[in-house]
Amino acid sequence: MSDMLVKLYELPELEPVLKQASEAGIDIRRALAPEKHVVVEWVREQFGSGWASECDVAFANQPVSCYIAIKEGKLAGFACYEATCKNFFGPTGVDATLRGLGAGKALLLASLHAMRGLGYGYAVIGGAGPQEFYRKHAGAIVIEGSTPGIYRGLLKQ
Repeated sequence: MSDMLVKLYELPELEPVLKQASEAGIDIRRALAPEKHVVVEWVREQFGSGWASECDVAFANQPVSCYIAIKEGKLAGFACYEATCKNFFGPTGVDATLRGLGAGKALLLASLHAMRGLGYGYAVIGGAGPQEFYRKHAGAIVIEGSTPGIYRGLLKQ
């Protein structure tokens, strides 16, 4: 999968997206350090050890560079940035039964706005899976020649 590039200075507004998620009963917020074990284990169960490792690293950043989606008091999704590389967004995922309610879009934009707040003009989405999703919601474009990019030679279990 190719990496994608996002212009952080042309992001859609965040508030309407957060409101849409809230109307669907989903709260989006930055994860807190005491939630690390819950979030990382959920990511491991839903998406595998590789993404759990990246999520674990996001909890070491100050502030924590992981946003979470919560529905009815339970974890529904997550999005990390600056986990594998500086200025990289990902990984991110939403519970399969809750997709289509706006959580993924809200997590993406909350993270990208946070990256803009760090002073970045652009962000890289590493190994972007759903490219049309990123194109539609963040205006991302494919970075030609970026496969496998930083993931070249990645150890696998």
